[in-house]
Amino acid sequence: MGPQTRLIRSGMRQPDDRNRPVNPPVERGTTLLMPRAAEMREETNGPVYGLSGLATHDALRTALAEMEGAHFMALAPSGLAAVTLAVLAVVEAGDEVLAVDCLYGPTRRFLTRFLGRMGVGVRWFGPRATPEQAFAEAGERVRLLLLESPGSHTFELQDVAAFSAAAKARSVMTLVDNSWAAGLLFRPLEHRADLSVQALTKYPGGASDVFMGSVAVADPALAARLQEAVDDLGVYVSPDDAYLILRGLRTLPMRLKAHGESARAVARFLESRPEVSRVLYPPLPSSPDHALWRRDFSGGSGLLGAVLRPASDKAVHALLDALELFGLGFSWGGFESLATFETSQLAQRRTPHGIEGPLIRLHVGLEDTPDLIADLAQALDRYPAG
Repeated sequence: MGPQTRLIRSGMRQPDDRNRPVNPPVERGTTLLMPRAAEMREETNGPVYGLSGLATHDALRTALAEMEGAHFMALAPSGLAAVTLAVLAVVEAGDEVLAVDCLYGPTRRFLTRFLGRMGVGVRWFGPRATPEQAFAEAGERVRLLLLESPGSHTFELQDVAAFSAAAKARSVMTLVDNSWAAGLLFRPLEHRADLSVQALTKYPGGASDVFMGSVAVADPALAARLQEAVDDLGVYVSPDDAYLILRGLRTLPMRLKAHGESARAVARFLESRPEVSRVLYPPLPSSPDHALWRRDFSGGSGLLGAVLRPASDKAVHALLDALELFGLGFSWGGFESLATFETSQLAQRRTPHGIEGPLIRLHVGLEDTPDLIADLAQALDRYPAG
């Protein structure tokens, strides 16, 4: 079956349930009553406490596992919580993480601040590095390779299959933040990654009204370690939130296709403007990662970057303030278009980023594409072209 059919059918009520709704029930419960005392500690017959999740959680995990080709799915209260859960499941004091230097800012903060206090070190490599270059400076303490493809804000791709192969040769696990592709346009587990993480807050939710994240694994032994981390940390998401994400998954392929088609049109328009130095979007033929994107991805999402011609922060603020359809707000993946000024994020980089002017990030929503282009045009008219 195709991905759209799988998402529509996964996690639905079973055919033998008479007079059933198409969606699973939202079950809210902390205490679960056991029929017999001997079963109170036996989890082989199902969960014994509500923290393990009930019908809504099971349906969501089933649908996500089908989408990502996973053996096991863990749910977390946010995308960042999913990353931290996955990392904590596999590293110990004295280990090191080898991380690509284009990571989401809060992930960087967790690695350097929280893990630093736990005695876990971090080594960084440039987003354009080959696996051999990335591992050249890595010592025997590295236990986890952390990728984000495309990278936050600058949208570099990494060859996940090549990096995963290099990591496995060194007994290192590979974790990929796959939020840009929503677990649908790219499937890291098929490229030998060990853990695939995404922010369900973004495209799977699709309405900018619920936080959640997920971790997908294919290896049963790793699944057991991930489940231990869930249990030990008491990680839980509400059934109401799980229901909203499951509902969003049903329309994810159609929405993501619309986001991608509109984003490509917007990207081509931006490339034509004299105020724009270059556009950061792997589906564009001008992208240095376009060939890799064509090989590994089945489509593009709505998130892209635009490097503007050098000008003052005041000029960039004036451009953003002039936008009428692009809201000024963080996050992305919802139905609405958004814009942010991201140059300050680049100061966290440990390797050269090569960005020659102010960097804005756009999320292209589901509004009519000509309207979005017209809005960008009138805002760019206020920006110096050279």
